[in-house]
Amino acid sequence: MISPQQGLFHSIQTSNCKCDPHRFQAQPMFLLPRFIFFSSRQPHPKKLSAKLKEDEEVLDLYEGGLGGKALKQKVENIGINWDSCTPGQYTHLICPLCKGGESKERSLSFHINQNEKVAMWRCFNFECGWAGHVLADVGRAQDGVHRVNQANFPKKMTEENLRLEPLGDELIDYFAERMISPEILEKNYVMQTIDDKNVIAYTYRRNGELVNCKFRSITSRKFWQAKHGERILYGVDGIKEGNEIIIVEGEIDKLSMEQAGILNCVSVPDGAPQQVSTSLPSKKQDTRYKYLLNCKGYLDKASQIVLATDGDGPGRALAEELSCCLGKERCWLVTWPKKDEFGCYKDANEVLVHLGAEALRQVVETAELYKVKSSI
Repeated sequence: MISPQQGLFHSIQTSNCKCDPHRFQAQPMFLLPRFIFFSSRQPHPKKLSAKLKEDEEVLDLYEGGLGGKALKQKVENIGINWDSCTPGQYTHLICPLCKGGESKERSLSFHINQNEKVAMWRCFNFECGWAGHVLADVGRAQDGVHRVNQANFPKKMTEENLRLEPLGDELIDYFAERMISPEILEKNYVMQTIDDKNVIAYTYRRNGELVNCKFRSITSRKFWQAKHGERILYGVDGIKEGNEIIIVEGEIDKLSMEQAGILNCVSVPDGAPQQVSTSLPSKKQDTRYKYLLNCKGYLDKASQIVLATDGDGPGRALAEELSCCLGKERCWLVTWPKKDEFGCYKDANEVLVHLGAEALRQVVETAELYKVKSSI
């Protein structure tokens, strides 16, 4: 069991691990025969030894003005089956680079525009992030359009390079069923992806600047984060200096608290561990709670921290580890109200939906000192 004296803050602060700021910078490009560019970071799906003749044929197509055929050849050169895509629509495919990761999912969003002049793609596998585009109407390399995977994202994260847009009616309705109003969503900059209207984008901001983004699909229920986002608490930009901060387990629970009028609330970015660590974490594990260290200036000013994590086993494990990081002497724990004879409501959003805002406020107000309530 992690003790307050051996908290994760101490482990993080004394760790020799250092973040490499250049890890996610764009990789250099190199020139292949016939002026076709590829990134040196990712291997091309096909063997380069067989490409010389193919490249000559591709260039002939460009010079002959056959844009559609040229685009088809270029798309297939990066390992995409042209016939599996429909111009004007987004197609979800197995990424030829990461092969869908461990889950083998169709993580690559691929799009060919209606007139077959441009193809663009992005892999939403967190461990991959391959992205790029190719154009058809090109004759020379200096036109600057044969670039594949020049960079996963520019150094500065923006709504534009993450391809975000305001929430549409479908996702607004999704949140309405969970009693979250459009005003709360807009205030917290909740958005959606342009490539898939069923993917929520929770934007993480500090001092008004976008520093991370967590994506969640309402169809597959899977989630992932921007590859080089900064590790911070969700909603920390809205924290006001005061005596109390509420910490919840998920973004929708933070929105639920705010819907109930509880403003000094933040969410952890990674969810909960399956169980409490039984020993001091390794340096590798220390990075899991880096978001606490990155927000230490906000947390240090709070004399009382209310842990409103989920009521299941992982939620209780998260509360235990957070209390060890932050100091149990200033942590309080909520008790979720009974749902029926078999159990209790699980989290803030369930209480908001089924019991209302007043009941959720009452839950927070009746939280008890953690060292009295905790029984992991």
